[in-house]
Amino acid sequence: MELTYSQQGDYQLPNLILPQEEISLGKYGRLRRNYLEQHRRVLYTNLLTKGALNQHLAEIEETARTQVEQTVAAMAIAQGVTEELKASDQMRWVGLMNNFRQAAEEAVLTNLIYS
Repeated sequence: MELTYSQQGDYQLPNLILPQEEISLGKYGRLRRNYLEQHRRVLYTNLLTKGALNQHLAEIEETARTQVEQTVAAMAIAQGVTEELKASDQMRWVGLMNNFRQAAEEAVLTNLIYS
């Protein structure tokens, strides 16, 4: 690897450029990035300088989405929320599914995003 330098006053500083990866972060990736920036600055800086921040955020996003989906599905099965309920009483089904999603997201935020 060849380094180039630029003159800054009396010093020559290396021209370092971080790899530019274009990824689109979802809700959980953005929440994790904000948490790291505000509360875990050393970890954020280390991931950023290693070029591993985007990969870390993408992994968190995928893991969080998967956990929420699996938890909601398991809670729906455990509570007997079925397509028949959806067809017969839509408002009750929507209310139950919203409760399940909220509980699953709370668990993911606590255990994965804000840890």
